[in-house]
Amino acid sequence: MPDETNTALNVLGEPLESCSTDPMTGFYRDGCCNTGPGDVGLHLVCAVMTDAFLEFTKGVGNDLSTPRPEWRFPGLRAGDRWCLCVLRWKEAMDAGVAPRVVLEATHRSALEFVDLADLREHAFAPTDP
Repeated sequence: MPDETNTALNVLGEPLESCSTDPMTGFYRDGCCNTGPGDVGLHLVCAVMTDAFLEFTKGVGNDLSTPRPEWRFPGLRAGDRWCLCVLRWKEAMDAGVAPRVVLEATHRSALEFVDLADLREHAFAPTDP
């Protein structure tokens, strides 16, 4: 169970919004980037997938594009929203392929690892393609 189910805040200091329910995301598969003691990967960043990021993450050993029915994982494609591990997002940012971030759905704990300015620089806007 998330440790902050009713009080989780996003990086803007507001209540954490849902990231995605189609596909269903989040460490707890509740649609939100909630976290708790079992979330050792820290799935905190709500990101909008891009082909460049999916290729990058596959190349470093985390294939998010291939369906894995045994884990009820549909495989992701560009445009899908997904709760990413904060350090993978930072790694992608450093490599120049970070996906856009939905600030309202990114857990405040991400700020322990990345700067708000970097997240804002990669903020997703509803008008983005």
